[in-house]
Amino acid sequence: MADQDQSNNFSVLIVDDDRIVRETNRRFTALAGTQKQLRMEFQEAENGKEAVYLHLAGASFDLILMDFQMPIMNGIQATQLLRQMGVKSRIVGVTSESDQQAFFDAGLNNCIQKPLNPAKIAEFLIVSKKRKRIGTSQA
Repeated sequence: MADQDQSNNFSVLIVDDDRIVRETNRRFTALAGTQKQLRMEFQEAENGKEAVYLHLAGASFDLILMDFQMPIMNGIQATQLLRQMGVKSRIVGVTSESDQQAFFDAGLNNCIQKPLNPAKIAEFLIVSKKRKRIGTSQA
């Protein structure tokens, strides 16, 4: 029973330099998670460097929503570093940029165009939740 409860826990890191965008993405993700009966846990980072530091400190997430353009360390740089560190989280790039290839080359799983909405986020929660169950059952 405890394993079933654990499979409904879902952790999300929202990385964006704009506080309002982070709050909006959090609300949309929480709404999508509620619809999928997930217990959502959130953490936020204002730039890619903060996201990398969170992982260096031992944090891990089921899903990372990574903004493309940020000061200090952009989404491409952060994604490259996270992958080099062995981070297996599903990383979804969030961008208004039309050129997404460099972002994918850095190690993204998916990329979505701004603005986000609960429906766009829900599809990544489904995929990540299935992936999490597979990883849990193999452990």
